[in-house]
Amino acid sequence: MDEAEALGNDALQIFTHSPSVWRMKPIAPERAAAFVEHRASSSVGYLVVHAMYLLNPGSPKTDLWRKSTDALIEEVLRARLLGAEAVVTHLGAHVGSGLSAGIEQVVRSLDQVRAACLAEADGGPRLLLENTAGSGTTIGSSFDELAEIFDGLGDSDGFGVCLDSAHAFAAGYDLRTTANVAETLAALDAAVGLGRLGLIHLNDSKYACGARRDRHEHIGLGEIGREGLGALARRAGALGVPVILETPKTIDGRGDADRMNLATVRGLLGPRDDEEDEG
Repeated sequence: MDEAEALGNDALQIFTHSPSVWRMKPIAPERAAAFVEHRASSSVGYLVVHAMYLLNPGSPKTDLWRKSTDALIEEVLRARLLGAEAVVTHLGAHVGSGLSAGIEQVVRSLDQVRAACLAEADGGPRLLLENTAGSGTTIGSSFDELAEIFDGLGDSDGFGVCLDSAHAFAAGYDLRTTANVAETLAALDAAVGLGRLGLIHLNDSKYACGARRDRHEHIGLGEIGREGLGALARRAGALGVPVILETPKTIDGRGDADRMNLATVRGLLGPRDDEEDEG
């Protein structure tokens, strides 16, 4: 959180444990309370927890599906303990069982998560489903697939969408121009409704549109470019949707890439209100 404040950020995404292991060390109540207290006096107005990378709620394997569902429930409970506004999760892959079967498994998993920790939540975290780049048998690369998941849920309250720009571009949604961004958001609106858009991961892409390869690039240095990403960031501001960068941490061997990417995005947005007042 200190780093986010130093960078002038008002939104922060964290992991509550290593995202590459199943084990989640319990969060001591006193540590959680200290975190919540620290955040209350910080610049961070929006906190999102990213769930672990190992989850596969679309798996046809009963053991992995059960383990993934239980872990996602735990991720939501941990996020609630820290006072987070949302949890972002990937939807996994059907690994050969077929897209329809995979979506059915995802719906079953999310229904159990909702019943366990979202249905009675008093202002608890919203669970955001992240679109994918479409590699392999991953689920959620198209807005229609996300729509099918929402339609299948017994109750979709408490759920939303995290739109990753690099993933959408890799899946074939062109974001290179202002007009392209408008078309893509119109497609998202038609499929699931922009009211479900809870977060944008703003990332450039190393690979071309439709390449189905998930590789993030620094803002403006990839295949999407400054015009499209600037348009998406401005539209997010107009919609009141938080934006998080997941860009590479280093550039040319230097470790100050976050500051560089943030400066680029802020330049694309134009001067902030406080900067205009100072001028």
